[in-house]
Amino acid sequence: MSQVKRSVSLYSYQDEYYLGKLDLEGCLRETAKTGATGVELLAEQMIKHFPNPIEDEKFREEWFALLKKYNLTPSCYDAFLENRIFGNRMLSVGEQVNMMKRDLRLAKLLGFPEIRTLVSTPMDVIEGSLEYAEELGVKIGLEVHAPFSLNSGWADGYLEMINRTGTKYFGFIPDMGIFCRNIPDVLRDKARQFGAHEECIKIVDDAYAKRVENGFVKIKYDLDLGKANMEYRMANGMREMMEAVEKAGGNDADKMYAGSSFTYSWSEPQDIIDNIQYITHCHAKFYNVSEDYVETAVAVPEVVAAFKKAGYNGFLSSEYEGGEHLRVYTDVDSIEQVRRHQECLRRAIE
Repeated sequence: MSQVKRSVSLYSYQDEYYLGKLDLEGCLRETAKTGATGVELLAEQMIKHFPNPIEDEKFREEWFALLKKYNLTPSCYDAFLENRIFGNRMLSVGEQVNMMKRDLRLAKLLGFPEIRTLVSTPMDVIEGSLEYAEELGVKIGLEVHAPFSLNSGWADGYLEMINRTGTKYFGFIPDMGIFCRNIPDVLRDKARQFGAHEECIKIVDDAYAKRVENGFVKIKYDLDLGKANMEYRMANGMREMMEAVEKAGGNDADKMYAGSSFTYSWSEPQDIIDNIQYITHCHAKFYNVSEDYVETAVAVPEVVAAFKKAGYNGFLSSEYEGGEHLRVYTDVDSIEQVRRHQECLRRAIE
């Protein structure tokens, strides 16, 4: 039987954290208020002087005391493979593997069973870190972020690596941004704030609806992610859509909205069921939850139903990303949005 659990990624509270309204304990306190039992940490974002404090036993004692105080369980540690820290070169594969090992060790010290690595992480870096991950008992999860998808040639490359190595310490972390039935309304509202025309907005919305109806052409695996992304956009009708927007007299706001529409995608929830044995965690990405607890872009009930049908026994971690569209012209209330989203998840799960 499925035992879907709820978590919150502290990424969600970035506005309040940046403005000093919440500190690390405040973020944990707000997480607990939502009824979530798991917490996902961005250590580089929320631990000052990272990574040094994590090495300190006193810091770790305080960390575990806070988890006990708020009855929270570590769900996932978000790692960022910063392979461009030098201006004149990328880190070598060996240097990147060492950075991955550092994050695995830090995650272990903080009680996390898994780290999230970005979709841009080279496959040979992941493979070079597997032995150490197994030694520590900490899994590596690759975020499947739009426009990437499961059940695709891109994912097949990683599945080949899993089957070839026989590893039990690598899997996928689907991001719910790949389950957007429509473009988030907060992006549309921002475009209007900057002068987008309703005619152009309709062109973009209709093009997105057509992609959802016909099925997205999926992105291919390529070490050059920029090239792969542009090929994906063109295969999904970007040129034709942009030409239609220009013909309609589209301005910069219209073109921004049109281009941004390709940062969201739709995958069938069946993809979760097909790949459940490789799914280790989930980023329950969301952009705006209405007062009646409906996410305005992501098909939350369908996605949660797929996780339950597949027998998933893990966390769905709220990850609020609507603030990036709001903060340029109005205040962001991440606390309320996360509260609503957790209630949205609770209703879908129960």
